[in-house]
Amino acid sequence: MSTEPYDDQNVFAKILRGELPAMKVYEDDKTFAFMDIMPRSDGHCLVIPKAPSRNILDIGADDLAAVMTTTQKLARAAKQAFAADGVTVQHFCEGAGGQVVFHTHVHILPRYEGVALRPHTGDMADQEILKDQAEKLIAALG
Repeated sequence: MSTEPYDDQNVFAKILRGELPAMKVYEDDKTFAFMDIMPRSDGHCLVIPKAPSRNILDIGADDLAAVMTTTQKLARAAKQAFAADGVTVQHFCEGAGGQVVFHTHVHILPRYEGVALRPHTGDMADQEILKDQAEKLIAALG
């Protein structure tokens, strides 16, 4: 279990409540997927559970299964939509593990042979570019 309690004021909880915007690419009864606003590759998106949890240490088994099922769908769509050679799937767990937003989330990053990820600069991407990339992912999901 996580040693810290879940904070319902984290940015992803606010997105789920509609208090902050997000560029949605997929949603079902248990998960929500949207574009990362600071992408490290074209098509970089995130999958989160709708139920509150900090990370893999405290998420319920059913919610984790739902997150991974959605992650697989999005990874396949991202590989296809962006003609990627592969996909990196990441989950950071607690601060020491690199986690910054303490709501369970999985990163999906289309990857290409010999091309490094862009650095995490903290700069937000152009919204029109993100919108175009979201549309590609949505189309690939069918």
